[in-house]
Amino acid sequence: MMKLYSIARGMVLLCFLATTAWAQSRTITGSVKSADDENFLPGVNILEKGTSNGTVTDAQGNYSILVKENATLVFSFVGYASTEVPVGNQTTIAVTLSPDVSTLEEVVVVGYGTVKKTDASGSLAVVNSETFNKGVVNSPQELIMGKTAGVSVTTNSGAPGNTSTIRIRGGSSLSASNDPLIVIDGVPVSNTNLGGSPNILATLNPNDIENFTVLKDASATAIYGSRASNGVIIITTKRGGKDFKVNYSVTGTMYTAPKKVDVFSGDEYRALMNEQFAGNNAVLKLLGTANTDWQKEIFSTAYGQDHNLNLSGTAKKTPYRVSVGYNNTDGILNTYNFKRTTASIGLDPTLLNGNLKMNINVKGMYNQNNFADQAAIGNAIAYDPTQPVYNGNKRWRGYTTWTTGGPEGNSINLAPGNPVARLDMTDNTSTVKRSIGNVKFDYALPFLKDLHANLNLGYDYSETKGHNNVRDSTQWIYLPTVAGGQINPYTATAKNQLLDFYLNYSKELPSINSKIDVMGGYSWSHFYSSGADSTMNQKSEAATRVNIYETEYYLLSFFGRLNYTYKGKYILTGTLRDDATSRFAPKNRWGLFPAFALAWKINEEDFMKENKTFSDLKLRLGYGVTGQQDIYGNDYPYIATYTRSDNAARYPFGSSFYNTLRPDGYDQNIKWEETTTINAGLDFGFFQNRLTGSLDVYEKKSDNLIAYIPIPVGTNFTSSLTTNVGSMKNRGIELNLSADIISTDNLQWTLGCNVTYNKNEITRLNLSNDPNFIIPLGGVGGTTSGTIQVQKVGYSRASFYTYQQIYDSNGKPIEDAYVDRNKDGVINTSDLYVYKKPDATVYMGINSRLNYKNWDFAFSGRASFGNYVYNNVAANSTYRTLYNSMEYLSNVSKLANETKFTTALNTRFSDYYVENASFFRMDNINFGYSFRELYKEKLNVRIGAGVQNVFVITKYKGLDPEISGGLDNNFFPRTRSFFLSLNATF
Repeated sequence: MMKLYSIARGMVLLCFLATTAWAQSRTITGSVKSADDENFLPGVNILEKGTSNGTVTDAQGNYSILVKENATLVFSFVGYASTEVPVGNQTTIAVTLSPDVSTLEEVVVVGYGTVKKTDASGSLAVVNSETFNKGVVNSPQELIMGKTAGVSVTTNSGAPGNTSTIRIRGGSSLSASNDPLIVIDGVPVSNTNLGGSPNILATLNPNDIENFTVLKDASATAIYGSRASNGVIIITTKRGGKDFKVNYSVTGTMYTAPKKVDVFSGDEYRALMNEQFAGNNAVLKLLGTANTDWQKEIFSTAYGQDHNLNLSGTAKKTPYRVSVGYNNTDGILNTYNFKRTTASIGLDPTLLNGNLKMNINVKGMYNQNNFADQAAIGNAIAYDPTQPVYNGNKRWRGYTTWTTGGPEGNSINLAPGNPVARLDMTDNTSTVKRSIGNVKFDYALPFLKDLHANLNLGYDYSETKGHNNVRDSTQWIYLPTVAGGQINPYTATAKNQLLDFYLNYSKELPSINSKIDVMGGYSWSHFYSSGADSTMNQKSEAATRVNIYETEYYLLSFFGRLNYTYKGKYILTGTLRDDATSRFAPKNRWGLFPAFALAWKINEEDFMKENKTFSDLKLRLGYGVTGQQDIYGNDYPYIATYTRSDNAARYPFGSSFYNTLRPDGYDQNIKWEETTTINAGLDFGFFQNRLTGSLDVYEKKSDNLIAYIPIPVGTNFTSSLTTNVGSMKNRGIELNLSADIISTDNLQWTLGCNVTYNKNEITRLNLSNDPNFIIPLGGVGGTTSGTIQVQKVGYSRASFYTYQQIYDSNGKPIEDAYVDRNKDGVINTSDLYVYKKPDATVYMGINSRLNYKNWDFAFSGRASFGNYVYNNVAANSTYRTLYNSMEYLSNVSKLANETKFTTALNTRFSDYYVENASFFRMDNINFGYSFRELYKEKLNVRIGAGVQNVFVITKYKGLDPEISGGLDNNFFPRTRSFFLSLNATF
């Protein structure tokens, strides 16, 4: 009886305790939304602080949780700052989460997704708008010039909208493209210029760009497979935010030529000619009485203006940004002008209760180009300075012209042309239209919130139309039997289409201290281009040359990636991409490109927890294979194609002449280039990241190199062929450093620098591995073979191939005296040797920003060491060129006085003209003052000024040491720019 009583009493007590506990707990309901766009957030983690009791919000952002009285709820979501809310007496709690700025800054865009920078296992660099190069920026790549190790950006001339050569860790190919893949908001774009377009990237407004992500090693780039051998540059444009903003900026610029080629003046030239040709009246009678500075006649101070207006904000829960831009810039070479009008719109709607996120991007550009005839630059150096610009001869429109038999005779076509006439009598204009756009869908599947389906539909359309016309009575195209000038109209179109579809699954697995992120997908791309151009006489309806082309190719891809993180400090990344290209035969069409990377966050280890010095320390190791199939100008290298002859190369049948179809060479077995990269890196941060940086060591080896090589006569339809021939490797070290030297409320000073060492070597060139086999390239005017560079095993690509100059006791070069290197007693082409290279061994970048209250100051510069240039301007300056037996005179560079050379034969092949072109260039110095919180505390205005291309320190004797490819054949000089700017945000 007592036992039953005890049991009953225990049950009553248990019920009482349970009732008491229930009375002390309550159910809390509510919702969670974003402070950024006020959309409800699904998947927010809600945890009762100090317990394991938790839940997540549903698709509508709602939640329900049973908690104890006086509990505190912790709300957390990726990309947002965590929030703690005491329950108190509340039963309904609505929470608004604000974006975590520090977290967002760490997220970087990679191929088909994003990743926290601290979790990245590959070699990559991010350059954002805060650290862009300031000042006059006409093309996007100029924003990152000198900003990160391993990336070399060289502007190829001073022409407005000029082209640039971009290289990431050196070149990977001989004849195929060495340009990195450029991706704009998820759309891979072509960096190939259409006819009439100075630079296809110049069609994009730099003011619309938010940041660049540069993917350098194969573990980071392999997700792009066949297009990633030369690295990847991902451009992300600016997006709309929560608050409405209006921004207007304007920059006015004055451009000058900092230097000109030093040639003889009129008086100096007359004195030189009287010395060289004393008593030779046949020569001296050709001298004039003028003192004409021909470079001054064709170059002048130029001006430019750049305007940008953008509006951004959120309308009906849809962030948006709309922008327009206008640039109008004259070139310092007279008659050159570049105009660009741009417009863009970006929308980021969220639909289906937050499950569907969209990105809509449309960009339009319209360029108008008036190209000056750049042959005038060489003519200005070579034209007789004793002649006037005009002599009144109506036959040549009043311009002084070298003619046979006096002023009324026929022009001497081989003589230098009047440079002013060359500019005035050439009408070379084009218009370029381009549109890039895409729609991206990111759908969180309702039945599995961690699984997202992504679709990206994109396009890139370009169209150009122009003409290059020359007036009649122009000396350089004149033929006595054909009256009239020249008409050269042309059109070109390029259309690229893209479809990407992929699934992405991301899941935290706290039970095993892991996080996985798995992605797999499919990509389809179509590339189409067409065009036509013709040449005809202005007074004839028949074209002397017609060229029409139409070409296309396809890329088809399957790809996948796995990111696995264990305990937040051990990271494994694996990618695989299977690509097919229509450029190769079916048996060689597919290429498989794998990659993997490991990363270890050493600073997260227990033995580092108490270390106050290191705030970041991550070790990286990566391996991967990427491909290459981007062959310049040939989408069908494996099948027979035919070229139609023009009217100047017709075949006679009887009494008539007919155009013919000529078969081109092809290789049925051509296949992928493959580049294998091994990379080891260390990311580090000291003193709460006041000093950060990275160190990378890499080896990049390219096999099955695609090259255009000479082949034995009779083995194909041509004497040269595009085929796979050999191997090449690049080895290097990269160091990036960034320091916050001073960081106070009123004063901030940051300093950044980067250093890159890269060694390039060709390791194989043909199947027989013949060490003496060479591929000539690098054309220079006036030489017997026309080339001064070679590809050769054991040397850097495009190395110089010259004679070894002999010098006298005073160190002066002896004319036509060279070392007999093979000791056969004869100086001939067998004595040519490989001497120096155009690519730098070491290049550096330095930049700094200083802010004091409302003032700001910044500078950036670059250095290059171990690069050489063949000075063909000096090589052409022999006294032989002063007088020609066809009875015309030519000026020469004063460098001719250093050698006193009189002949040209093999002189231009001398290693004397291969000069050390190492340099330091101060790219930019700028400063500004900001007026903050004007007009109801909503208006901010910055006024700035600065100089670009401030100075250059170099031993190179030519105009400029920074020459892509290493051949100085006269080029449009880089300008020194002085600018004023205003930027207003309301």
